[in-house]
Amino acid sequence: MSDEEELFSAVDALLEQAVRDPLPEPAERKRLREAAGLTQDQVAGALQTRREAVGNWEAGRTEPRPPKRAAYARLLEGLAARFPAPGAVGNTSTASAGPTATPAREAAAQTSAPHTAPAPHTAPAPHTAPAPAAAPRPAATSRPASTSRRPGAKTAAPGKTTAAVAVDPRFAHGPLAVIDVGADRKVVAYCTGGLVLDVPAKSIPALVDWTLQEAKLGQPKLSGPGKDADPLLVLTESALERYGLPTTLTEEERLAGRLPEGHKVIKQLARAEWKLTKRGFGPWARIYRPAKGSERACVQLCIPSWHALDSRHWGTAAQLPPAELARVLGAYASRVMTPCGSTAVTGLELMTALHPPTRASAPHADGTRHSEHNPGSLGKDPVDPAPCEAPDGHPLLADLPRFHIRGPGEKLLEEAYDWARPMTDAECTLRHLVGIDVNMAFAAGANGLIVGLGAPTHVKAPVFDPKLPGSWLVDLSHVDLSRVKVGKDTWADLDAGLLPSPFTPKGERPDGPAWYATPTVAYAVELGYDVAPIEAYVRYDNGRYLDAWYQRLRDAYLATMADLGVDADLAPADFLAAMDGYQERDPQLAIVVSAIKATVKGGLGKLRERPRGEGWRPGEPWRALARPTWRPDIRAAVISRTRINLHRKIVKHAAFTGQYPVAILSDCVVYAANGESPLDFLPYRDGKPLPGGFKLGINPGLVKHEGTQTVLWGEGVREQFDAPDLNLARYIKDGTVTDADNGE
Repeated sequence: MSDEEELFSAVDALLEQAVRDPLPEPAERKRLREAAGLTQDQVAGALQTRREAVGNWEAGRTEPRPPKRAAYARLLEGLAARFPAPGAVGNTSTASAGPTATPAREAAAQTSAPHTAPAPHTAPAPHTAPAPAAAPRPAATSRPASTSRRPGAKTAAPGKTTAAVAVDPRFAHGPLAVIDVGADRKVVAYCTGGLVLDVPAKSIPALVDWTLQEAKLGQPKLSGPGKDADPLLVLTESALERYGLPTTLTEEERLAGRLPEGHKVIKQLARAEWKLTKRGFGPWARIYRPAKGSERACVQLCIPSWHALDSRHWGTAAQLPPAELARVLGAYASRVMTPCGSTAVTGLELMTALHPPTRASAPHADGTRHSEHNPGSLGKDPVDPAPCEAPDGHPLLADLPRFHIRGPGEKLLEEAYDWARPMTDAECTLRHLVGIDVNMAFAAGANGLIVGLGAPTHVKAPVFDPKLPGSWLVDLSHVDLSRVKVGKDTWADLDAGLLPSPFTPKGERPDGPAWYATPTVAYAVELGYDVAPIEAYVRYDNGRYLDAWYQRLRDAYLATMADLGVDADLAPADFLAAMDGYQERDPQLAIVVSAIKATVKGGLGKLRERPRGEGWRPGEPWRALARPTWRPDIRAAVISRTRINLHRKIVKHAAFTGQYPVAILSDCVVYAANGESPLDFLPYRDGKPLPGGFKLGINPGLVKHEGTQTVLWGEGVREQFDAPDLNLARYIKDGTVTDADNGE
């Protein structure tokens, strides 16, 4: 065979292989994996390759080689059958409507034109509303069908294009609707994408029936074995009045969190054989009938005037006109999930939605299946924490004396930083105090973190394993920050008096054995010191449970910030400029950003939810303990890793620049500098940051400018409150100090 023939033969073999094992485009590979709720680690594990290889295949940088190519092609083919490729975006609103559509309504101030409500058990007639930022009512002039945007469709950032997104016909009108009553006393539903539907229901039970039978609201499941999201109805004050509900709760009802059982609407629901969950008819009411097989009958209500949308997290959302509120909640639902309670509740539910506790088994001989544990999930049954992980009052601690205070040797205390120190004479000669804040710090701390999935195992005198999640009783008082490793074989001499200890929230050096989560102990080893645990509670059943959760929230955050003009690939100076006043560019999307960040912190906080009234007494169980997602060990591990990530950057920065932080509060760090910008003290060279140090950018784990005040301001407020260690990081954003620092 000639050289030319040999080359042609090799090429023909490659062509034959490509035909035999065809692969979709790289972007489609990623879409299919994410649609199935799989992580790159899971795919890599099944194909016996590295996660980086899967990432390269999805980015188009490399292609899989035999025999992995055939297995990868088979995986993608199976996923494509379950999650079909997106089709063209058509006029789904019109297609899903009945034979005739009612005319669009006039603005609230105008006289409405006559219209006909849809007949019972027919698809509701859609209207196309104007852009949400305009008047709260749709204009009288109908848009051409081709201009209506499908509910739930992703909109491209300016200058970018996106592929069409497939629509589940069951949920053609999006995940939610804001129910309102117009000046003509007609009830309408404002959906996502500017769609408005007529609502014929005359009562709450009828409204629930209409939602499940005709409204085509809801959201597909986020994971293969998961469940579709229930439709969400948001009731405005006018809708509350129309359906016989109070526009505000009395003080007694507010404290109880619900309407009294004897309320007429609750009686109406009972007569119609609808049920309420244990939390009753409150700001986030869930109305359901027991599931029959795979069919679910459940509707979620959100009542803003009952404080369902906490202003700390949702800003002014509760005061928005219906169409604008539908836009805000719809953006959150499409990028995170349909809200099903507070941002904290939703954050926790997102974990379960991405890792459902059970799945269907492989078919038996007779074709039937049974429910089985879903690998990688927390399962369906709660597990007890280790005694050191249990918060005060937990039933595991019922035998302790009533007023006993547990010390570090009895209680795991992994919390975020709250540390400050007096400024040095040299720092007082500088002009400014500049605060930098880590973006989505706790989300970044969850990324790639190995956490326990099951119950702990008690081990005496264990050998420390940095890859084994758990709680370790170990003495770290010998770790001396004046000399630490900052690289594999590189040691640095530091001024330990100007640094917080990485092992305690208050930055104090430990003075004996204490309980720590795995990331904290691993960092002591990283700094160059040996560790000898006395005992430990470790979890051999473990995994990266939070990876998909992190990725979902990261993508939601980055996509929304990109819509606000802050892209992930901006140069440092351009990034700082883009962040300046980004909220004003689109205040509604800024609300979504706030809610996404609150979902991260709140969801992690729910992992160790404490008793909430209900007549609880110390030593008795409380409601949250019955959840598989009540996992204080996972919360501790995330906080530990987040604090360690921050300390590592601080040490790298100090070793390279000789600069030390003045104050730290959670994910905010304050430095003294001569200029007002982070660029005046962050060591960028040729646009590149210090390796392993702080880097400006919008990605989780990178930093943004939190605020700048003068050194004179800092010294002044500390003198005013006679507090040399007043934590200036708490007030660096706007300089307002309303009271002495109370540590909250």
